[in-house]
Amino acid sequence: MRLTFTKGRGKFDRLDIVTAGGPLAPIECPKQGIIPHDMVHFIVEAEVATRGFLGGIAAGGDAGFAAGTDNPHHRAVERLVETVQAEAWAGAPTPDADFIALYVVTCEARGDAPLALDAAMLAAIRARLADLTARWLVVPTGGSLVLSLPEQRASTRPPTFV
Repeated sequence: MRLTFTKGRGKFDRLDIVTAGGPLAPIECPKQGIIPHDMVHFIVEAEVATRGFLGGIAAGGDAGFAAGTDNPHHRAVERLVETVQAEAWAGAPTPDADFIALYVVTCEARGDAPLALDAAMLAAIRARLADLTARWLVVPTGGSLVLSLPEQRASTRPPTFV
């Protein structure tokens, strides 16, 4: 699955997705002061190798705002995306144990089972976040960053829950 993030001039960036089934309608990504939310999804789903929002799209699912809200795997990934995003907004990494505890409590508060997350996986997520943040910062307005999420990574490995 190919993801093309285009830096917009106004309040939105854009995500264009091409799956094995062809191109989908563009998705507006509200600017949030860090990389686009769906780029954080790419990072998390590429590292945890379980199906979330993007993996659901790769498997032929809906790309709408509420896509996957009835799926426990998607919700667990969404909670992790939110936690990664919050750390990025803070501008500095949280100690691993504190990050994982925050992720778990975020899941519990919403009735979701957290994925098993360890220091190595968190380090991989953070490294990919740092790389894509640096790459996104140099994309000019109107320019694009193209990423590829392998179908098998996005859809076949069952998640491990805590």
